[in-house]
Amino acid sequence: MTMKSRVAAVSASLLGVLALAASASGAGVIGLYRNNMESSVLQAQIVNFSSAGSRCARGGSSHAFRIFVGRATKECGYRTPVIGRDLEIAAVGRLLEGTPKQVQHKAFLALNLRAGSADTRYQLAVFPLQHKAQLRRYGGAGELEYVRVARAIRTNGINRANELRLRAFNDTSGPEQGSCHVLAWVGGQLVADVTDPAAGQLQGRFSGFSLGAVGNAKGALGSFDDVVVRVPSPY
Repeated sequence: MTMKSRVAAVSASLLGVLALAASASGAGVIGLYRNNMESSVLQAQIVNFSSAGSRCARGGSSHAFRIFVGRATKECGYRTPVIGRDLEIAAVGRLLEGTPKQVQHKAFLALNLRAGSADTRYQLAVFPLQHKAQLRRYGGAGELEYVRVARAIRTNGINRANELRLRAFNDTSGPEQGSCHVLAWVGGQLVADVTDPAAGQLQGRFSGFSLGAVGNAKGALGSFDDVVVRVPSPY
């Protein structure tokens, strides 16, 4: 990454972030990276990570990173500067009113961990208008598993904030050593708590967020802000 001019900004984002309280899983976390998207410098730290390429347009407001999905595209994804295996990512996502009516109901906001170039990742996908969340596992070569599906959860509709959080920490001891403990929350609701014994198959290390829809997401418009990436404590 030839971003020397941005290193100072990234470093500044890392300073002053304090240890956070233990979560529902019992594991403590420490903040590593925070981006409130409130400047062009901060928004420039976010990089396109999508096979759709130029069909994914990025933009910004004074407080959020906006994504516009172009023609014949299911999903547009972007990554943070943080690369690692055991990470937690949180963000506030909004599905915006510019999204065509026929796309709104099937559109989702998502967080991604262990994302790789072969389309391998864990993903929390939240459908604001369906009050539904899915924990997905992409194994590469078109392999997709719906690990958990949570329905009738509390989500917020058009232009309203949805707080998303996804964690993937490997177990380093005990009978499940080497497995990955994956948890997902929507607005403070725990919607998935699973252990993946085949975690070694996901070699990607990127963290980020995405906007998409079932089928074709053409015209979908969304935004993300208040992105935070955390690591286990102690690490």
